[in-house]
Order: sequence, then C-alpha cells, then structure tokens
Amino acid sequence: MLALDELVAEQDDLAARFVSGSREALAEVYARWSALVYTVALRALDDAHDAEDVTQQVFVSAWGSRHTLRPREGALPGWLIGITRHRIADVRTQRYRRARNVAAVAALAPEVGSPPTEADIAQRLLVAHEVDRLGEPRASVLRMAFIEDLPQEEIARRLDLPLGTVKSHVRRGLVQLRNRLEEVDDVAP
Repeated sequence: MLALDELVAEQDDLAARFVSGSREALAEVYARWSALVYTVALRALDDAHDAEDVTQQVFVSAWGSRHTLRPREGALPGWLIGITRHRIADVRTQRYRRARNVAAVAALAPEVGSPPTEADIAQRLLVAHEVDRLGEPRASVLRMAFIEDLPQEEIARRLDLPLGTVKSHVRRGLVQLRNRLEEVDDVAP
C-alpha cells in the first residue's frame, strides 16, 4: 500500500501527463474518477441517463480544457468535480427550460371540448409547416416528443440516435420554432 505522500506524488504526475496531452493519462484519469463523477451527477440529478451524459461531458470538457489544470497536490479530482458541478447546473437549466416550454405550449392549447377556431387551425397549420421546415431528424424528434408524447429515451431508441443528440434536437428545434413563430407574429397585421 502506498503512503499518502506517494499517492499525492502519483496523482501529481498523472495530472502533469494529462495536461501535456497523454491519451494514456486520459484513460487512467477516466478509470480512476469516472465512477466518482457519475455518482455525484446521479445523486444531484436523480436520473441515470443524465448522469451518464454528464460523466461523458465532464471528461470531454476536461480533455479540451486540460491546459487550465494546474498540477499540484490533489488538484485533479477537485478540478473534475468542479467541472461536474458546472455540467450538473447545465442539465438543471435545460430541465427548467424544457418544463417552461412545455408549460407555454400547454397554456396555448385549446380547452378540451371546444371546437377549434379558424385562428387555431391556422396556427396549427403554421406550426406543422414550420416543423416540416426543420428537416430531419429534428422534425421527427419534435413530432415524437410533443405529438406522440414519447420520452426522449424512446425517441433515441426508435431513431437510433444518442440520447444527448435527441435532447439537443428538442431544445434547438423549440428555439427555432419560437424564433420563426415570433417572426411570423411580427409580420402579421
């Protein structure tokens, strides 16, 4: 068993190799701390898929910004946890935005049982047209998410896409739709 000083020296050496761009060091960093990152993300988000996405994003971000790590006594695990906290905050922000968008769509939905007005029909046709203009696979993702009311995991499975890609299509597609509908509202008499 290594003494504490030897463990710290070994971590510092690993951090220095990681910063220098060693892919072997990246593999070792991932092997040592991916379970910790995943556990922190899972506890914070209470969703295994989101925790997996966060874990992947943390190590991609760490590799891309490795030049910002200052190898010193025990810095590497703390640095990874700092990145993890930022990615968790990003997921929580995405969840908030998604819930806000769903609430906004629900608020625009007509009351059950009331016949649609001409304006409602025109709005639905416009939205359907704009969804078609998004292109594939984004249009299919949005239809499955909001018309078929499928969970994103099911959409990813059916379309054979990564879950993160499906989430990105939903978020970006809603932003595109909102921007286009705002343009139409600005032009309408």
